[in-house]
Amino acid sequence: MTADLAAARRVGCDVDVHLFLLAGRRPDASHATALADAQQYGRAAEAAGYAGVWIAEHHFISYGVCPSALTFAAHLLGATRRMSVGTAACTLSNRHPVALGEEAVLLDELSGGRFRLGVGRGGPWVDLEVFGTGLDRFHNGFPDALELLDRWLSGAPTVAGNERFPFRAVPVVPRPARRIPVWVAATSLPTVELAARHGMPLLLGMHADLAEKADLLDRYARVAAAHGHDGSRVGHASAHLAHVGDSDAQAADDIRAALPALLAGTREYVRLDSAPAGHRDLDAYVERLITIHPVGSPRRCKEALDQAAALPGVRHLLLMVEGAGGRDRTLGTIHRIAADVLDRTVEDHRSDTPV
Repeated sequence: MTADLAAARRVGCDVDVHLFLLAGRRPDASHATALADAQQYGRAAEAAGYAGVWIAEHHFISYGVCPSALTFAAHLLGATRRMSVGTAACTLSNRHPVALGEEAVLLDELSGGRFRLGVGRGGPWVDLEVFGTGLDRFHNGFPDALELLDRWLSGAPTVAGNERFPFRAVPVVPRPARRIPVWVAATSLPTVELAARHGMPLLLGMHADLAEKADLLDRYARVAAAHGHDGSRVGHASAHLAHVGDSDAQAADDIRAALPALLAGTREYVRLDSAPAGHRDLDAYVERLITIHPVGSPRRCKEALDQAAALPGVRHLLLMVEGAGGRDRTLGTIHRIAADVLDRTVEDHRSDTPV
């Protein structure tokens, strides 16, 4: 990544900034509190001038208590007027792609085009047992599900099924007025290559540093070009932990004090095959996140965001701002990033936000 490239593409110019909301439950809060807080963060994002909000989806764990990113997105779209709202991501292994496609078109039409659909494979969790889709759907069904979803959202008047989802051709109702893009959550090369073959943009997670993301994006560009897609027209999204403080040390200490308790919710995953779920060293993982993401003084956060904005093809930065504590601290982070890092003011947007 060259200095010239970083200077050419900066936050607020070619790249926009969104929030990425987990709706995570902390040990001292209820599920209802976690959801209410996340809804408040979404409204605060519009008031502070962020481009949008993306909602995570999890089942049966406290790391995120929103089981339907689509439903949360619908609620937030109804409570806002300007910003986009996306899913990061709907778990495609748990649901029928046509049902998801119908709901996505509905939200896109009702919101005036403000909805953004992100999907992911998910994990080999007990979710597959509860929803009756099974391990084969997780291991082998994602390409077929994504292919059918892509055709449903293409604007075609009718769509028939495929080998995994066989059905006769049916009318697409409501029919999208335009091809609706789908962002694909990708952590591995096979998923990157699958998205590239369809020309679908990527959702890149927080676990990867900029070099790892650049490698995935390079592979995407080469595969997309081989399948006739113009990679320069694809707007990828990249997720980042973000927290701003008076100094680098103070911001890092805030994250060290609070984030491990939130990440502990990931240890509640239950594998469908009953094998032990791997448990990472949370403290070591938090130190890695602090190092690779915009956590620090306003200056360090701005530099880190500009570096992330220079990733080839990335047009959306998704900031996870719930890492340093409860509601008041998170709201403070949302507003301080807007004012001190992005040079925006709440007052510029407040008049357009519904009460």
